Amino acid sequence: MIETPSLVDQYCHGVLRTELGLGTFEAHLSRTEGPPAPGTTLFDTQTGFAVRRWCPPLLGLEPHCTPAHYLARRRELGVLESGRRLLRGSGITTYLVDTGLPGDLTEPRELASAGAAEAHEIVRLELLAEQVADTSGTVESFLANLAESVHAAAANAVAFTSVAGVRHGLALAPEPPGPGEVRGAVGRWLAGRGVGGELSDPVLLRHLLWSAVASGLPLQLHAGLGAPGLRIDRTDPVLLTDFVRATAGLGTDLVLLHGYPYHRHAAHLAGVFPHVHADCGAALVRTGARAATVLAEILELAPFGKILFSSGAQGLPELHVVAARLFREALGRVLGTWVAEGAWSLTDAQRVAGMLASGNARRVYGLD
Repeated sequence: MIETPSLVDQYCHGVLRTELGLGTFEAHLSRTEGPPAPGTTLFDTQTGFAVRRWCPPLLGLEPHCTPAHYLARRRELGVLESGRRLLRGSGITTYLVDTGLPGDLTEPRELASAGAAEAHEIVRLELLAEQVADTSGTVESFLANLAESVHAAAANAVAFTSVAGVRHGLALAPEPPGPGEVRGAVGRWLAGRGVGGELSDPVLLRHLLWSAVASGLPLQLHAGLGAPGLRIDRTDPVLLTDFVRATAGLGTDLVLLHGYPYHRHAAHLAGVFPHVHADCGAALVRTGARAATVLAEILELAPFGKILFSSGAQGLPELHVVAARLFREALGRVLGTWVAEGAWSLTDAQRVAGMLASGNARRVYGLD
């Protein structure tokens, strides 16, 4: 029996504060560009089946009950009570929360309270820059205010995260942009954006990445599957190789988030570069009953001290539950098989399980 009594969720978002109907709930199960095809449901996915397997018992229902029955029970309990039961039933004891998404999502302290856990903030670089731009009238004031904001954020957060791959793609020039290049890009962006315009200029994205590297905090980089409509060929983590090489030896850890279906590429980079780590959690949520296969593929390439669990959950507390349960199941199945075959000792398997579940994250993010 492989035990993981404590889980650190090294990347997630808050949960919705509002009651959800069937359509709204389904929309959060899978990130699609529209509703499911007529006559079908997004519950008929690996994630949907995993929700029906692991979440109903936490609300007093039988596993695999129908979606309608499950959502009726959820409404009966209310959004606060159902969220509390689900989060506390996940076994996650620490949440690292990216607060950079819009919507009525709980803040880290609310998530901690509902889940009887600890929570720490991850600062999203692009949102930080957009907020600074909303209150900066000139190029020079923007750059000064941005530097001050990054410094202030680094004093309170446990990590920075970037969605440069989502906004532009990961094939960015690896070196820091020059001061003149940055000022020119800021001027063009401020002149054309209006209030609330998203940052997608590759020069400014690079400036943000290198500002984060200079802070010394871990920097999380989104890769693989992400937002609907995203060209995933632009988010293959192997495209980061030159940036990874350029940041080696500077004292900043890089964490490659999500990764799937390029999880082997992320694991390879974690194996080659001492400051690179690979996330394994969100890939398991997407693959459901196949999660053990995906986890084994990550373990083929990445050193065991470089792999971290996360849920990647956003909106639904069910996704925290599914991520935690699938991770534990997959870990037990993979490591348990290797122990049974004599390839690993039980002592080593238990030690590695603890590293993936919480130990690596505590070391990387300085949680102890």
